[in-house]
Amino acid sequence: MDIILVPGFWLDASAWDAVTPPLVAAGHTVHPLTLPGMESADADRAGITLADHVDAVVAAIDALPDSAEVVLVGHSAGGPLVYAASDARPGRIRHVVYVDSGPLADGQALNADLPDDVLDHDLPPWEELDEASLTGLTDELRAEFRARAIPQPGGTVREPHRLSDDESRLDVPTTVIASEMPASVLRDLMTQGHPYVVELARHRNYEIVDLPTGHWPMFTRPGDLGEAITAAIAR
Repeated sequence: MDIILVPGFWLDASAWDAVTPPLVAAGHTVHPLTLPGMESADADRAGITLADHVDAVVAAIDALPDSAEVVLVGHSAGGPLVYAASDARPGRIRHVVYVDSGPLADGQALNADLPDDVLDHDLPPWEELDEASLTGLTDELRAEFRARAIPQPGGTVREPHRLSDDESRLDVPTTVIASEMPASVLRDLMTQGHPYVVELARHRNYEIVDLPTGHWPMFTRPGDLGEAITAAIAR
C-alpha cells in the first residue's frame, strides 16, 4: 500500500525516518510529508493556514494513481489533518492510523486560545509539558528533538477544522495507536462523551491498540511503531 505519513507539531518528514523500515520491509511504499511552512526554521510561516496543511495531505493523495491503496498515518496534530483529508477523499482511503492522536469534529481547533499575533508557535520548554508525554525521551533524544524542532505556523494551531456533511469518512477503517494515554482511558473518555474523543466515538469501524511510551513514539519506540502500523494495515 501507499502510506502517507503526516507528522505533528514542530516536525518535518524526517521524524518518520526510523519508523519506515518495517513498513518498507512489509512491501509498502512510504510518503513522509513536510507540511507548508515546516521546511526549515527560516521558512515564512506568516500566511500558512490550517487549510494549507489539509490541502497538502489531499495533494499527496491526489498525486498517487487512482489504483493506489492509500493509508493515512497522522501523529498528534497530524491526526486531525489526515481525518480532514479522508473527509475530502473518502473513496480513496483504505485505512487511517492515528498515532497518539485522533479525529477532531467540525469546528474544533487544537488551541483556539492561541493569540492571533503568534505567527511561530515554538516547542515549549520541557517543564511546560506533561511528564507523561515525555516518557522514554532520554536527555539525548530531547536534545535531538529540540535541535530539529521547527516553529509551528500559528494559524494551524488556532484555526478550527472544517468537515463536509458527507459522513462516509466514518466508515473508513481506523486504528488509534495509544502511547501516552492507555486505550482503557480513551475508551472511558468515549463512554463519558469527552470532547477529545467524541468524533472517534462516531466511527463505525475502529480499534484502539496500546504502545506504551510517551507522546513521541517515533523517537522513543520507532521500530515498534512501524510494526504496529504494519499490523494495523494487515488487520
